[in-house]
Order: sequence, then C-alpha cells, then structure tokens
Amino acid sequence: MLLAELVETSAAVTATRSRNAKTAAVAELLRRLDPEEVAIGVAWLSGQPRQDRLEVGWAAVREVDAPPAELPTLTLTEADAVLEELAGVEAGSGSRGGRLERLRGLLARATAPEQAFLRGLVLRELRQGAQEGVMVQAIAAAAEVDEAPVRRAVMVHPDLGAVARAAIAGGEAALAAFRLEVFTPVLPMLAGTAADAGDAMSGLGAAIVEDKLDGARVQVHRAGDEVRVYTRNLRDVTGRLPEVVAVARQVEASSVVLDGEAIALRPDGTPEPFQVTMARFGRDHGSDTPLAGATPLRVFLFDVLHVDGEDVIDRPTTERRELLHRIVPAEHRVGSELVSDAAGATEVLRRALEAGHEGVMVKAVDAPYEAGRRGSGWRKVKPAHTLDLVVLAAEWGSGRRTGWLSNLHLGARDDRGDGGGFVMLGKTFKGLTDEVLRWQTEALLEREVRRTRNVVHVRPELVVEIAIDGVQASTRYPGGVALRFARVKGYRPDKSPADADTLATVQAIHRGDLRATV
Repeated sequence: MLLAELVETSAAVTATRSRNAKTAAVAELLRRLDPEEVAIGVAWLSGQPRQDRLEVGWAAVREVDAPPAELPTLTLTEADAVLEELAGVEAGSGSRGGRLERLRGLLARATAPEQAFLRGLVLRELRQGAQEGVMVQAIAAAAEVDEAPVRRAVMVHPDLGAVARAAIAGGEAALAAFRLEVFTPVLPMLAGTAADAGDAMSGLGAAIVEDKLDGARVQVHRAGDEVRVYTRNLRDVTGRLPEVVAVARQVEASSVVLDGEAIALRPDGTPEPFQVTMARFGRDHGSDTPLAGATPLRVFLFDVLHVDGEDVIDRPTTERRELLHRIVPAEHRVGSELVSDAAGATEVLRRALEAGHEGVMVKAVDAPYEAGRRGSGWRKVKPAHTLDLVVLAAEWGSGRRTGWLSNLHLGARDDRGDGGGFVMLGKTFKGLTDEVLRWQTEALLEREVRRTRNVVHVRPELVVEIAIDGVQASTRYPGGVALRFARVKGYRPDKSPADADTLATVQAIHRGDLRATV
C-alpha cells in the first residue's frame, strides 16, 4: 500500500470527533492492507512507529529540510524499512549524521502531506484520536469478529499489530490462541478514583482493601531460575533491581507472573520520598554496588496473573489473593484485609495513612484482572494534602485556552531567616473551569508588574487552595522542593497572602512529618 493512502485515512480520522467514524475509517484501511503491512498500519494509525527508539528529536527534525516529492510513490513497507535502518544506527561518532541522512532520504521521497505525517510519527506527536479503544473496535470490524475476543487477545499480548494480523487472517480461532506468556509483559490493570472509602465501597458489598504504596509498579516474571522485572510501561529493569529478583526466586512456583510495588523504606518502615525509590531505576547495578547498598528496595506483591502454566487473570480477586498467599511469603505481600462495609474500609485507610502510605486500593471480590484497562473493580482512595499558596505569575494558554491566563506559578511563604516574600514551588493549570479562567485572567492582569515572553508576573496578592499528591525534591526551585500533581480546588478570597502556607510546611510534607488524614 502507498503511504499516501494511510496518510489520507489519518487525516480523515483526525478531522472527525465521531468515534464510529474513526473506527469505520481505520477498519476500511485495515481490510486493504497486505498481511505484512498490517502491523505497520496499526502502529502508525495509533500514532507510534514500530521501532522502540529512533533517537531523533525536534532539533534533528528541524534540521532536515528536503523538498517534497510531487507524486506519491513511497510504500508503507519501504518507509518502515528506512525507520528500521534509522533505529539500527549504533551510538558513537557519526551516529547523528547517519540518522539525519536516512531521515533526509526518506523525506525526499515523500509528498508534503506524507512529510508532515512522517515528522509527526518520528517525534511521536501524531494526534489522530485512534488510541487503543478505537483500534480494538476497528480490528474487530475489519476481521468481522466480536470485539470481546480481540480485547481479550490484546489483554494478554499487548502487540496490537500481531493481534490485528491474527484476527484478520484467522478470525476468532486465531485470537483464541493468544495466551499470557512468561517474559512477555502485559500492561498493568489500573484503578478508578474514589472520593473516599465510602464512595469506593459503593455497590460492592464486601471488598479487599489493600495499602496503596507510593512506590514503583513492577511486573515480575519467573521461569525456573530465570527472572525478569518490568516497569508499568513494560521496560525491562531486571539488572537494576537485584532485590526483586531475589524475592522472585523465593516464590513457590516454577513459573509465575506477579504484580507489585518496589519501594524504598526508612529504618522505621515508613516510605522514603518517591524520588528515592525512582533513583534506583536510573542505571544497572548489582546488589553489592554503593547505590544499591545506600538505597535498598523492598518489593511487595499484590496480584498473580499466571502460575505454573495456567493464566489466572480471569479468576476473581479472592481466588487470586488466596493463590498469592500460598506462593508468596507474607513479608513480601502488600497488606490487605477483607471488609464488608465503608466503616471497615475507612479503618484500613486510617491505618495505611498512619503507616505513611498514600492511601488504599478497594477491590471487588469478584473482579478479574483486566490487563491494560482501568477496570471498575479496582478503586483507589488517596486523601490529598491541600495547601494555600500565592499566585506569583501565570502563562498564557494555548488551544481552547488561547487568550486566557492559564498555567499558574505557585509560591509558599518563605519563612527562612529574615527572608520574607514567597518561594516558587511549581505550576499547574489543572482544575480550572472556563468561568475561573475568565475571572483569573482579569484579576491577574489587574495585578501585572511585568512580562517575560509568555509569562505575566503579578503582585503576590491572590491565594489559591491547591490539592497535591505529594512533594518531591527539586533542584529547579529555590526551596529545594516541588509539588507533585498539583490541581486547583478554588481561590480563597477570605485569605490574605499572610495566611498562605509556609515553605517549612511543604518541606515537612516532603519529609513525611505531615501526612494526609481521613
């Protein structure tokens, strides 16, 4: 197939907001692809090149200036082959030039619309609206099968291209052959958000309530003595986590796939800040290196997906939990409790927060493990810290927020020595309604003191209540800390800047001295 045909479909998908229209356009193109083109078409219409790493950034793409071809002649397989060559350029002297040469040669064979598509593809910045949900439906339509077997195949084998090729070539029989394989990681199941324990328990009756650790999600695969550890985005980090490998070898099974959290703990058992845990994911090292010794990790497992040749993701939560308890030592399991009402869930939440954890997971007793999906059977409860902060500046918005001051620069009172004033902690544009955007644009312009490019700096007079998931160390801001996942709860006209929270309070949250409460 010519690349031009796929680009035309991409433009049609981008131009419509109708999910049905997107699905129909993608399905129609998939039907016309040759078998060897299906994986390419699925990846590219999902907005991703098939190659994991192309090592080509904005600067390189801007540098490559090739006149477009007048007529479309480039095929999908030819373009994909060039990207494969580009990805295969080994690092070292001359590698950048080698990549640019291949990219320039590819773009020289492409028409103007094809060039725009390829540039977006290489930079992974295509915004077509054909994400996994649409693609699963399109694959089912192209193969003339029900959506359920396609979704089940993708759940245990998260290569959409391979699933699409099997579905189109062999129908439901080919889809049924997909099973979870040890050392082929799957996307983790995700949770919905509940306001509190009572909300999380709504409609469930009994539920399993687990401590929610502020660590790094890990998926552990083992076959015999061989172990692999993957992150939530399926990156292999086995060499960086020798402690997790050691625990996997203690599991009483010959082959197993487990879900859990790796986390750094203080001597008293409370969690270190999230960044301390994530520092261990930066490079490969053995357990005898200084970094591993200085920052030991513990792994706590909370689910099992496969054991001794059998997939168990379709079993209910209670059965998977019993299986987990049989094969994993207690000291390596996430704390959990079976509760029957909101009061019981609230008590587990209270204890989790007192232990320094960020909240709880409430899991329906009959829920399967829905890999790669935000299943309704899992609900997370994370009481947030709130801070009263001062607006120091704001950035002009883009897209639908063009013309409004949107991204807020937030500061706490600087209580260090005789300093006074305010110290910046981070930015946020989340939680702002159109009404608030209009109001704050007018209010901030009235307080403008100067401008730098896209930023309007203002007198520090407006106090805003901010919810945060936590605080992390930062060299970017003068206070040494930054807000995590900040969002606006509302302005506080009843408070003056003198009522704003202090830098000392924010630092206490970072140290774990101040914790969220029920």
